[in-house]
Amino acid sequence: MASQLRGNDLRQLGFPEGRAIGLALAQLQRKEHKRLTQAEQLELLGQVLANPTDFLTDLAWSHTAAALLPAPSRHVALAERKPYATFGAEYIEAGAVHQMETAMKLPVTLAGALMPDAHHGYGLPIGGVLATDNAVIPYAVGVDIGCRMALSVFDLPAKYLTQRTQELGKLLLDNTRFGSGRAWERGQRLDHAVLADDAFRAVPFLKNKLDKAAEQLGTSGSGNHFVEFGVVDITDPANDLGLPVGQYVGLLSHSGSRGLGASTANHYTALAMEQCMLPAEAKHLAWLGLDTEAGQEYWAAMNLAGDYASACHDQIHRRLAKALGEKALAKVENHHNFAWKEQLADGRAAWCTARALRRPGRACSASSPAR
Repeated sequence: MASQLRGNDLRQLGFPEGRAIGLALAQLQRKEHKRLTQAEQLELLGQVLANPTDFLTDLAWSHTAAALLPAPSRHVALAERKPYATFGAEYIEAGAVHQMETAMKLPVTLAGALMPDAHHGYGLPIGGVLATDNAVIPYAVGVDIGCRMALSVFDLPAKYLTQRTQELGKLLLDNTRFGSGRAWERGQRLDHAVLADDAFRAVPFLKNKLDKAAEQLGTSGSGNHFVEFGVVDITDPANDLGLPVGQYVGLLSHSGSRGLGASTANHYTALAMEQCMLPAEAKHLAWLGLDTEAGQEYWAAMNLAGDYASACHDQIHRRLAKALGEKALAKVENHHNFAWKEQLADGRAAWCTARALRRPGRACSASSPAR
């Protein structure tokens, strides 16, 4: 184990006075760095000092690297509006169109689209899709990160629903929890591999979020979120579920990442608005660069929240299938309020944000019919 480096050692190496020294010394106390010899520690610090931009996407050293760089200008002006695709324009309310027009003026915007069900949302309209250049917009992703719908189809006749209405209602109340802030009692908590995700330890903001996430795993929240039984009517022999024509009992759920997603969205939105000061009409579209420490932290936290939302649905469907004594014939799941990396039709890399259900495999397109 190396003898402990001190501030003067870093100053002699060339570190400037300020936060960078304290952040670097704290990082050296991590187990993986304490194993290094003093010479190896100094060599690593020299690499960070010489090329801090190379370490902005390294969760371990991003804070130190950012402190070594000059602070960028925080005031950002809007650009000329870019064209965007509109589908079903006659169905879209004016508020959603205005929000999309504003989003298309961001300097980082590459392409965009409005779906027929688009309506006024938070920053980016619900039903909007936006492609950006190396940037992610926390409020455009939304507060309920990774919100999704999941369907399980069971080999039970439609009449099962009317014959067992009260029993099925009780199963719903017994196997999930509804309501804002609702959680399981400690002895009732569920488990899932997502709770062991390294992001809970690697991202500083998430370090005290694990307990709350464990409490709410497999719960459904409030608002327009639900879990319900219904009839699945298959009429097309070539259906995507691969099921024979007929009627089945389905279990449908709609919910997201609960308190974990909400706290992540609020924290990084505030950070983005502090670092990227846009005109008032666009302030909720403040972004985080994916070549910055904050951007990389948010990206990791967002993906964790998406995985957590999926785990909640997984637990709900597993528990209810077990309570029914049935195995699902087919399952389907899709999500919105999320961002991912894709390639535009013209070959450029883009980071796409969707406030609509995402169709897997479909890229954000810059060559769709333009408004």
